[in-house]
Amino acid sequence: MGSKNKLKRFKENDTFTNVFQPTRDALVSGNYELKAQWHSKFFKNNNPIVLELGCGKGEYSVALAKKYPNKNFIGVDIKGARFWRGAKTALEENLPNVAFLRTQIELIDHAFAKNEVDEIWITFPDPQIKYKRTKHRLTNAEFLNRYKHILKPDGVVNLKTDSEFMHGYTLGLLHGAGHEVLYANHNVYKQEGSPEEVTSIQTFYESQYLKQNKPITFVRFKIN
Repeated sequence: MGSKNKLKRFKENDTFTNVFQPTRDALVSGNYELKAQWHSKFFKNNNPIVLELGCGKGEYSVALAKKYPNKNFIGVDIKGARFWRGAKTALEENLPNVAFLRTQIELIDHAFAKNEVDEIWITFPDPQIKYKRTKHRLTNAEFLNRYKHILKPDGVVNLKTDSEFMHGYTLGLLHGAGHEVLYANHNVYKQEGSPEEVTSIQTFYESQYLKQNKPITFVRFKIN
């Protein structure tokens, strides 16, 4: 994407009513205005809040919002030029139950209050295979602690990935730490019983992976 195009998207994001771009300072100060207020100030209802972390173009957030009008969805990513597409689509299609938050995922517990979130989706994250980069893996113990803080006690996390490494790493970590694996599948399109929302929604990159015959894996779990 050219820098002109990026700039145009950043400017448009500033005008979108469904895009929030707090500064790092605003989040870390603990006074972020939407923290604990997402229901009342933006969605104007008490429906469950579902996050998509590392949402990319926002395809999953938008598709889930269409599928489940009685839930609220928030796509989270640091790359605003990417989720511009999802935000624009949501406005064009009058989807009041989807928003986008531009921030780093390590600040997620500064953007949401304790027990404010019902469910988390992590779709096709960078597996960070190099050993020294485990601290950036979105299912490492540190991130799980942040998710646990903002999730309701019965809240669940969904991991959908084309990386068998990430799938195995996450399962090993969950079993080792005594978390509750609700469902795990090494190849959601080949094995029966996959949750419908896992196979009926595909991102652009996912369709590319499927053309290459890459298996898509899925884990649903609770953090104990």
